[in-house]
Amino acid sequence: MTGVLYTKEREILEFIAQFQKQYGYSPLLNEIAKATGHKSNSTIHNIIKNLVHKGYVQKVDGNARVLKILDSKVEQAALGVQPSMEVPIMGFIAAGKPLEPHTDPNASIQISASMISGKKTAFVLQVKGSSMIEDGIRDGDYVVIEKTNEASNGDIVVAIVDDNLATLKRFYREDGKVVLRPANQEMDPIYPNSLTIQGKAVGLIRRF
Repeated sequence: MTGVLYTKEREILEFIAQFQKQYGYSPLLNEIAKATGHKSNSTIHNIIKNLVHKGYVQKVDGNARVLKILDSKVEQAALGVQPSMEVPIMGFIAAGKPLEPHTDPNASIQISASMISGKKTAFVLQVKGSSMIEDGIRDGDYVVIEKTNEASNGDIVVAIVDDNLATLKRFYREDGKVVLRPANQEMDPIYPNSLTIQGKAVGLIRRF
């Protein structure tokens, strides 16, 4: 199972796939940094570490030139050969406010088919606010959601809490209680009295 793939991670994954196709081996950290505009090899190392943790790539011990992309659908998408699909934009989500319908009820957005499992209904919400900024989710970004009423620790979920308020947060169970944590040091976690999970974030889209 793979985690949410953020913009910088997707950019580096795409470069690795394209480099491997051209040369038959993986790029070094400094080659990735130069190609993607990063000044620090340590930044690239951390992003690759995240890609490994999320299950997108696998490092081969003892060989710096080998990074195996684990999911063929992700690799095809990175190379631009994976088909895309349209999913509906259902509305806007902001911390502590009801879900706000999109101004255009027929609005949709193209996403890579590799973003979703295909086993659950998918939709997109546009983010308002900065409660998840430290996870790379910015105001105006689009999050791809798969409908589910279940979540595991660390999942980014769309949840309806207490008085019908909607929020996008990381889900945790701590000491038998549910905690919804923002990715913003200036904001407090939510300890809801009641909670309904409506979906789990599986992808991120940013338009410039």
